[in-house]
Order: sequence, then structure tokens, then C-alpha cells
Amino acid sequence: MKVQNKVIVVTGGGNGMGREIVLSLLSKGASVVAVDINESALQETVKLAGEKNEKLATFVLNITDKAAVEALPAKVIDRFGVVDGLINNAGIIQPFVRLNDLKFDAIERVLDVNLYGTLYMVKAFLPYLLKRPIAHIANVSSMGGFLPVPGQTIYGASKAAVKLLTEGLYAELLNTNVKVTLVYPGAIGTNIAANSGVGVAASADAQSSSIKMLAPEKAAQIILDAIEQDRYSVLVGSDATFMDFIYRLNPKAAAGFIYKQMKSLLPA
Repeated sequence: MKVQNKVIVVTGGGNGMGREIVLSLLSKGASVVAVDINESALQETVKLAGEKNEKLATFVLNITDKAAVEALPAKVIDRFGVVDGLINNAGIIQPFVRLNDLKFDAIERVLDVNLYGTLYMVKAFLPYLLKRPIAHIANVSSMGGFLPVPGQTIYGASKAAVKLLTEGLYAELLNTNVKVTLVYPGAIGTNIAANSGVGVAASADAQSSSIKMLAPEKAAQIILDAIEQDRYSVLVGSDATFMDFIYRLNPKAAAGFIYKQMKSLLPA
């Protein structure tokens, strides 16, 4: 689906990759609805949009609030008349600890945001997207959704669930007007650790390690190119591409490799 002159909703639009997706969509001539739980972050996105912000609407919203999400499509249609696309980008990581040490409140929060938040958004907007001549849903999973990452086991489980949710959605929507793209980002240079409420130390350690971060603006461009090409899935970053290859070749070896890369982030 070409994004020019389309109305597209983006969750997590106040920070990082989500913000860059919003700004890139605006630059391509789309009207954008940026959704985020952080009002000040959304205000910064509006500021960065500059003169294009007349085509930008923002909504402060917790995507784990099902009732609030269900009320959102009417607000979008009231503002723009229609809705053509949904990019489920919002997500959080867990504290960098082993499963044995991860508390249930943290487990539930990750599952609520990453899985249920995505599910609520899809369920709320899909009936409206099916009414459009052409529409698109893109769900952001993760490299951790197909590869076990020590210290992010529940995050990975939530993103693996997004993977299967999206693949099932694709299959169900074959021969409809709604196209579906599954997105697998690798390491992206964002503040996801701080935004997830797990502190900044892990993020700083990761950036100082051998892990090469992809710039969020580059990640946004890769994702939008995939949407415009109606791709089934897209790997975002050389690390995601490399680990996808290694994991398909030898899953056990891939698990050992990623452990060596990530073990410095885990408590002793």
C-alpha cells in the first residue's frame, strides 16, 4: 500500500522508531495518528514535524486499556474521515534478569503491552480497515521473537506471540483488501530500556558492547518500504538478518552465540 494520502495510525509514536515512522510517513504525504502513553513525547513529535503537523493528530493512550483502544477508531475517523493503516510499533522490554528472578508484575506488564496492546489495536481497527479499498496492518515483533535472548525470555515470548498472531492474521486476510506485514527489528538505537521503566544501565551497556545499533530513522525507512511493497515480513538491521540465517541453519548454535553477546547484561 502506498502511504501517500493515506491515514495511518502509529502506536509508540512519541519516541524512537515510532517517532521516526511518524515523521517519515508525514514526509511521504500521509496523514498520521500518533499514539503514545507519554504526552510530552508526543508534543516533541509534533514539534519535530514542523509545518507538516497539520496532517498529524496525537492521542495520549495506554494501549493496554481495552476500552480506551476501542474508542480510538471513532476519534480517528472524526479527525480524518477514514483510516487506512495501522502500525503496531509500541512495545517494552523486561528487566535484564533471568526468568527465575523476574517478578510476575513485570511479566504481566510485558505481555499486556506487547501482546494484548497489539491485539486490542488490531481488533479495534480491523473492521474499519476492511471497509477501505486498500488497507494495511504492520505489527512489530522482534529478532527476539524468533531467537532466544537470555535476560529477555518473557519479552521474546510476547514477541513470538505477536509473530504468530500476525502470521495468522495474514492468512485470515488473504483475498481481502487488507495487507499484513510482520516486522523483525534487531538492535535499534532507541531509549527502549528507559521507556520500558527498566533503567538506562542496560541500554548503555548494550550500546557500549559489540552490538551495532541501527539508527531509528533508517529502521523506519526499511519498515515503510516493506509496507509500500506489501511484503509478508521484513528483517530490520544486519543483526536481525544475520541471526535469522544462523538460527535457521543451527538453532542451538545460534542460542549459544547470542548468549555470548548478551551475557554481560545479565546479573552474575
